[in-house]
Amino acid sequence: MLPFTLQQLRILKAVATEKNFTKAAEILYLSQPSLSKQIKTLEKNLDILLINREKNKVSLTENGKVFLQYAERILALCEESCRALVDLKNGDRGNLTVGASQTIGTYLMPRVLALFAQNYHQINLKVQVNSTRIISKHVVNRDIDIAVVGGEIPNDLKKNLRVEHFVEDELSLIISKSHPFAKKKKINKEDLYHLNFITLNSNSTIRKFIDNILVQNNIETKQLKIIMQLNSIEAIKTAVSLGLGAAFVSSSAIEKEIELQTIEIITIENIKITRTLSIISNPECYKSKAFEFFYNELCILKKIVGK
Repeated sequence: MLPFTLQQLRILKAVATEKNFTKAAEILYLSQPSLSKQIKTLEKNLDILLINREKNKVSLTENGKVFLQYAERILALCEESCRALVDLKNGDRGNLTVGASQTIGTYLMPRVLALFAQNYHQINLKVQVNSTRIISKHVVNRDIDIAVVGGEIPNDLKKNLRVEHFVEDELSLIISKSHPFAKKKKINKEDLYHLNFITLNSNSTIRKFIDNILVQNNIETKQLKIIMQLNSIEAIKTAVSLGLGAAFVSSSAIEKEIELQTIEIITIENIKITRTLSIISNPECYKSKAFEFFYNELCILKKIVGK
């Protein structure tokens, strides 16, 4: 017999997520004494301490963190097996969890999901938007079925993923309509040093990517004048449209502004900044009908965008 039950694994995952016994019990519709008893039984059967209990603080021990990784995989496999049976029973019905990195999840994915929902209204879609690293980890752990990401996928996760080229996303340099450079349409590299830049914070994946491309093109990024760092693309677009500065923004994020003519795109001579968007999935996971339908929709979109 195994030294744990699926219910105990669910309890451990809930406690790890909520960091609170009472909240974890509420989520699982259990009484707190019952939940605590299950944790103690689990620890006794495994003969290890899984949870630190210090006054009002609850945290996993190192043993608990390691065991949780396997617990999450076990639970995900159980859910996957049920979904496989549902697929066989219901044909094209089912559930699908889709992931996206932040810019894609905000601007590109909603349109994809809307079209998919129209064509496959019988499929229950769930969406998670987060950093590329976190989304990739969820795909590896089978919490997400398929995702589209734009950041660099960490090597420790990449080896456990199927990564496919999706489309190229251009990062455009945008300024306000009233900016002196707006009439130029094209500038040279030296002109960049005369712009006031509005950027995401220095830890942002997109910010690091842009800086790397500029450095590769012999541009001294430390000499660029950054007047403002904001925490969202929407805030950056608003600041640019108000004439506060220039910014590099994903082309998928500025379609509305281009249509309303609130900003101007200018090109840099001999420099084009593009990043590859990738479709990622877990090669070891069961591929449901819902997965196949969504993957096919992405392939159709890829052909349209690639033209």
